[in-house]
Amino acid sequence: MYLQQISRRLGVFALTVALGVAAAQAGDVEKPAGSNAGPVDFTGDWQRYPGFGRGGPPDPATLPPPDGKLLLKSKYQGPYEAKRAKERESDAKGEPLAGSGVDCLPYGMPEMMSAIYPLEILQTRGQVTIIAEAFSQVRRIFVGKPQLKIEDVPPAYFGHSVAHWEGSTLVVDTVGVKESVLGHSEMPHSDQMRITERLRLVTPDILHDQITVEDPVTLEQPWTFTFAYKRMPNYEMLEYVCENNHEYTDDQGVTHLRLQDNK
Repeated sequence: MYLQQISRRLGVFALTVALGVAAAQAGDVEKPAGSNAGPVDFTGDWQRYPGFGRGGPPDPATLPPPDGKLLLKSKYQGPYEAKRAKERESDAKGEPLAGSGVDCLPYGMPEMMSAIYPLEILQTRGQVTIIAEAFSQVRRIFVGKPQLKIEDVPPAYFGHSVAHWEGSTLVVDTVGVKESVLGHSEMPHSDQMRITERLRLVTPDILHDQITVEDPVTLEQPWTFTFAYKRMPNYEMLEYVCENNHEYTDDQGVTHLRLQDNK
């Protein structure tokens, strides 16, 4: 399967992600889902919303708002547009360019939250753990702890995430994402990128994750977009190990399936 092609094309849809959020600062007591009084429990399995047309048309009141406009600085805009044009041309030919999925690498932040496959949120005291079925990615959000200075965070796929509650909204701050990890819609970024998420239940079974990306090096202005997810009450997460014996990248960067006689 062409994971990188799926990832790009899902960007056209209103995506659904499962976001895991925090259990509590010391002494917190979980409130019923949908309560505006304080922390709520996001524990469970989630899929992107709306999905592939199952269950009839979605309620417009639960849909995420349109994405803001991505405005890159001139140094980055030209190469970015040229790359996306080449990707569209390759996709139309059925020859998608290689992405991180071909090398079995995690999507990292914030693209992990685009929920190509289901996500599980485990909410415990002082920590929210988000597990993506794709590549078995694991992200940890530390609740009630101060954020580190960017220069003190070792660069990583998911960065360093801390959070606090504003009523029933979990506000997450993430820094330290590796520059090699492309952002949503393959946005380039620097080591100064900061990601702010606002997670809230729109209904007891619909979760919104409003994401704002700031980067003084690559962006003209902050970029905001929202992922939405629907609860999967009876789902059990599956193991997804990327052993990837089936895909390879040629010298033009195009992905191919490895045939049995082409080893």
